[in-house]
Amino acid sequence: MATRIKLRHKDTGIEKDGFYGFSWTTFFFGAFPCLFRMDFITFIGFFVVQCIIGACTVGFGVFIASFVWAFIYNKYYTRKLLEKGYVFADSPEKVIFAKMALGIA
Repeated sequence: MATRIKLRHKDTGIEKDGFYGFSWTTFFFGAFPCLFRMDFITFIGFFVVQCIIGACTVGFGVFIASFVWAFIYNKYYTRKLLEKGYVFADSPEKVIFAKMALGIA
């Protein structure tokens, strides 16, 4: 189950939600959560990978790829936001848990 954490860009003040944990939406919908979060490059990359895996395995491999990606994507997305200048803007308790889950000291 994914956990939501609020992030705020340190320069612009734009707020976004970061996530960590298993992504059920990614598991069921594949690359489309990337598109909904406006993470276009990741959407294109994973969509192409899914198409290639699907073509090589007659569709079965897409389920495996989606299962693996569901464990990875939320952490990847949130770390990417942090690299772009976003900082945690949630309660201290939630921030501590998020840092532990994301592997940030």
